[in-house]
Amino acid sequence: MTFIDLGHICLFCVTQGPVHAPVLLLVHGWGGDGRTWSRHAEELSRDHRVLVPDLRGHGRSDVPRRGNTPAAMAADLAALVDRLGAGPVTAVGHSMGGQVVNLLAVHHSRTVRSVVVLDPAHGAHGPELDEIPRRLADYQAHGAEAAADFVAGAFGPEAPAGLRTAQIRTMLGTPGHVIAQSYAGMYTDPGAVGIRPHSEAYLSRRPCPALTVWTSAEAAQWERGTLRVPGSRVDHWTGTGHYLHEEHPDRTIALIRAWTASDIGKAS
Repeated sequence: MTFIDLGHICLFCVTQGPVHAPVLLLVHGWGGDGRTWSRHAEELSRDHRVLVPDLRGHGRSDVPRRGNTPAAMAADLAALVDRLGAGPVTAVGHSMGGQVVNLLAVHHSRTVRSVVVLDPAHGAHGPELDEIPRRLADYQAHGAEAAADFVAGAFGPEAPAGLRTAQIRTMLGTPGHVIAQSYAGMYTDPGAVGIRPHSEAYLSRRPCPALTVWTSAEAAQWERGTLRVPGSRVDHWTGTGHYLHEEHPDRTIALIRAWTASDIGKAS
């Protein structure tokens, strides 16, 4: 499968691996595309069916003029999984993609077996919260060029050569209105869940086991206090930037594989 017509939108999605194997849905972040998961998908498809979509407004998928929000993206993915007859899935998401897979679990629970969430776009508070209005205005005015500044500073000192440039290039290729709408959908729109009190409310509704990895010790400790489903856990990875799955691909692959092999990860 490549371009999949869901009726209301057409998504680009690559599938790899045995048809009857456990299913992984790998979801990229804000201003990215499915190529961020290339190494992981190649390795994990040895013993999983792996679905790697480009979210609406991103990559090779359709670019609506309006509605490029995490909630709409989660609804798209629910329709995609149904269209492919692939559910329930283990949904893995990075950054905004982490918010998307959690929303998928909350609002489309039959689609999701468990979630793995990497440095998610939720729990904003303190100085980050104070910066949201200014950042949104910047993204509305300057689109991907403003967002590229965030990407440039989001890597650890040991990030592989070329990774920063690749992610900046992908961000710059994302339409400006998508950048602004996605950011607003994460943090400021009615129903947005990115600000900490709203994050706590939606995480309390997550019905499935969850493994979350944070690069912030404070955020990891905070999210541990939100866990409700037995077997869920929060890890803290030190010495890495925001794109931890690409800075540490082998560690991420091992993490996902161990989770899906565990009784917790297999729970439905």
